[in-house]
Amino acid sequence: MSEYERWLQQDLDDPDLKEELLAVKDQPEEINDRFYRDLEFGTGGLRGVIGAGTNRMNVYTVRKATQGLANYLLKHAEGKPQSVAIAHDSRNKGVLFSQQSAAVLAANGIKAYLYPQLMPTPSLSYAVRHLKCDAGICVTASHNPAKYNGYKAYGSDGCQVTAEMADGIMAEINALDIFADVKKMDFQEGVDKGLIEYIGEETVSAFLDDVYKESLIDDASNLKLVYTPLNGSGKMCVTRILDRIGVKDVTVVPEQSEPDGNFPTCPYPNPEIREALQKGLELCDKLQPDLLLATDPDCDRVGIAVNQGGEFVLMTGNEVGILLLDFIAKVKKEQGKLPAHPVAVTTIVSTDMVDPIAKDYGVELRRCLTGFKYIGDIIAELEEKEGNADSYLLGFEESYGYLSGGYVRDKDAVDGSMLICEMASYYKRQGKTLLDVMNGLYEKYGYYKNDLCNFGFEGEDGMKTMNNIMDTLRKNPPAEIAGAKVIGRSDYLESVAYGDKEGVIDLPKSNVLEYRMENGCKLIVRPSGTEPKIKIYLSGKGATRADSEAVIQKMKDAVPGLLGI
Repeated sequence: MSEYERWLQQDLDDPDLKEELLAVKDQPEEINDRFYRDLEFGTGGLRGVIGAGTNRMNVYTVRKATQGLANYLLKHAEGKPQSVAIAHDSRNKGVLFSQQSAAVLAANGIKAYLYPQLMPTPSLSYAVRHLKCDAGICVTASHNPAKYNGYKAYGSDGCQVTAEMADGIMAEINALDIFADVKKMDFQEGVDKGLIEYIGEETVSAFLDDVYKESLIDDASNLKLVYTPLNGSGKMCVTRILDRIGVKDVTVVPEQSEPDGNFPTCPYPNPEIREALQKGLELCDKLQPDLLLATDPDCDRVGIAVNQGGEFVLMTGNEVGILLLDFIAKVKKEQGKLPAHPVAVTTIVSTDMVDPIAKDYGVELRRCLTGFKYIGDIIAELEEKEGNADSYLLGFEESYGYLSGGYVRDKDAVDGSMLICEMASYYKRQGKTLLDVMNGLYEKYGYYKNDLCNFGFEGEDGMKTMNNIMDTLRKNPPAEIAGAKVIGRSDYLESVAYGDKEGVIDLPKSNVLEYRMENGCKLIVRPSGTEPKIKIYLSGKGATRADSEAVIQKMKDAVPGLLGI
């Protein structure tokens, strides 16, 4: 309450904030939710609901975070001038937050390079490396609902910040008073002084040139496409790269073509969810394209629906990742370009079906924690430590994130869109759809099925509930799940595996629990790093599609009891 009163007494320069604070003066629970904590800065930066309060995304929490970043950079500068690249997507307040971040950096004598228009998140990772910056900021909340915005922070390598750097920045942030300790400069003054500079077309073109270098067949002109950027940042870059590979028959979903942070036709703009693609699917019914392509608001993830005899079938992120790995390895082998020691990377929660496919092509498969920065770290290791940069084929996450080259250190839906279209075109020439190819892989390798359960826990009480669930599972691990005996488990926070794979886990610590059952099924419990929810990843394999679906359903039914909810 004292912090709430202090905010009310300030001459706030965003009038929306004072109105909000006055509107909740008789709502103690709402005041508590806004002020019971500061938004936590982690390896994913900041993410929260837009609004007034220390637990909200607003110009003051953004400025404070940027001052913390500035202090951290200056402390480690060793006399070298510092610079930061900044981008934003279509989120509400995105322009304001990106400009205010630039202004705080300028006030600290740090050069800010700012994209003048909304751009995909991967283009921010690219700009950091291309302009040789010391850090990067992307103002985005990815696929969250419209009430959210966020602030992703990047290191000089173009990866999202390491845990060590995030802790260092957080320590600097925590030492600041949100009003008294933040240096400010008028944005235009920063431009006039040359401390803020707009990123030009040269960087955008260089980004697209490097995406295009990942092209495998360079001619997808036989493809008919419906595309939706979901009112986000993907339209310009995706349509330009599709044009370069010959895809001319592209219809952009009109209701979702232009940037709009309110996402009026897709309240949850996530290409994993059918409802977000509804407008695109309706247009597909009329136009009957080969493929529906959908990128999320910051254009780092891409989802698809495939025309199968006039019906449009959505494919999962795991399925597209499997198809891409098989396609890239197959085509490179046909072209004589498959490296001597090829490497693919995915996460601990992605499908086990990639293992036999990788083995068939002689591809080393490496697994890492959830979060594309860990895939980026492996790309860097291949380049810098192992001297084997050309060996990297593909990195993917089950949540629709893909990257086939080392030009950035984040998932890239521009690259993903290009490769998916080339893949669809390649198989269309053989009279096959992507669904036909996927079914062929299932018949060859077995019917692997994956699913995801989400349980939301809002507010302070929700955070306590999530912590209690994880603590209870650690202290009292289940002996069986859905009638199947648990034969092994891994605790990625303690870095220890028990049972069938006993030993030390050589990965960074993460609050993740994995259970392996005697029937070959797997269940992973993980609190989301970006939303107030617990995610349950389910993995099973059956002799037939019906068998695998049945075993997954049995596990889904058991999940609430496992969590005690």
